[in-house]
Amino acid sequence: MINRKATAVWKGTGKEGTGTVSTQSTVLENTQYSFNTRFAEGKGTNPEELIAAAHASCFAMKLSFELNAAGFTADELNATATVTLDPAKGQVTKSAIDLKAKVPGVDADQFAQIADKAKKECPISQLLNAEITLNAELVSE
Repeated sequence: MINRKATAVWKGTGKEGTGTVSTQSTVLENTQYSFNTRFAEGKGTNPEELIAAAHASCFAMKLSFELNAAGFTADELNATATVTLDPAKGQVTKSAIDLKAKVPGVDADQFAQIADKAKKECPISQLLNAEITLNAELVSE
């Protein structure tokens, strides 16, 4: 089993308080987050942005593995995940992945099937209890 961890420290009330988040790798170290970074446009990060980063990177890596298994190697996979938080429900309702991919030799139908499989089997997709969509575009060199 592989374990990864992150630590969040919050001080104060939900709206006026502030927090920091740090990761085991120290890529994030005491990175600021707050009500304003989550629900407005304040400086710092927020949980949904971190989920989006995790989903985009997990999906791109899973797609690379699936393409390799089918005999293809991507020149580039550019995945952007947009996570939607519904403040009224207090829940993440969607993660939409937009992908632009350069994959020599693969045809559009085969690529679509491989990308859909990666979307379903990416560990972060499996973790999320939300609608997950994929808009995949195969681009030429």
